[in-house]
Amino acid sequence: MSGSGGPEKGRRDRRTALLVAAAGAVLIWMAGHGGLQIAPQPPASAGRPQSVDGRGPLPASAPERVRIPAIGVDAPTTVLGLASDGQLAVPAYREADRIGWYRYSPVPGTSGTAVLVGHVDTPTGRAVLYHLGQLRPGDRILIDRRDGSTAGFTVTQVSAYPDSALPAGRIYSVQGPPELTLITCGDGYDSAARRYLGNVVAYARLTS
Repeated sequence: MSGSGGPEKGRRDRRTALLVAAAGAVLIWMAGHGGLQIAPQPPASAGRPQSVDGRGPLPASAPERVRIPAIGVDAPTTVLGLASDGQLAVPAYREADRIGWYRYSPVPGTSGTAVLVGHVDTPTGRAVLYHLGQLRPGDRILIDRRDGSTAGFTVTQVSAYPDSALPAGRIYSVQGPPELTLITCGDGYDSAARRYLGNVVAYARLTS
């Protein structure tokens, strides 16, 4: 064992670097929308953090499905990495019904914050996370995993942020309790530029 922490520390540092590389990318990853109808935004009350009792980490197992009963989501997952330009890769519009897990973030249910992203709309209509802004603290997010288990998360906060204020340091973490962030576009729409002005982010903690 070396004094620097050995291979495990190296892997953790590399993952942190990849998360940092993607941090700014979330701001622009779904800019080219149709904007047919502006998605619901979270009220101020949903932005106040709610404390919930958490549980310890689960063994790693890849996510296969995301279910959010409160907003009618029951969606398969896709795996995302970084695009050739160093930006966070995004689901193709043909996968607008899927939620992407950023593979350089922790696996949902393990220690740290898993990052999940999905489209709010497409040039032709609503997409899988159109109603994300309607989530409220206390709502459930269920992640069905490859090993047959389900990781149950409880929403603690839902907030909308302009591009300049996205809290990347909170969204991306490879350490700490098992949590997740679910991200889509929001915070107003610029019809001239055909892009959303920010993001809606739901925070949740593993509770079952």
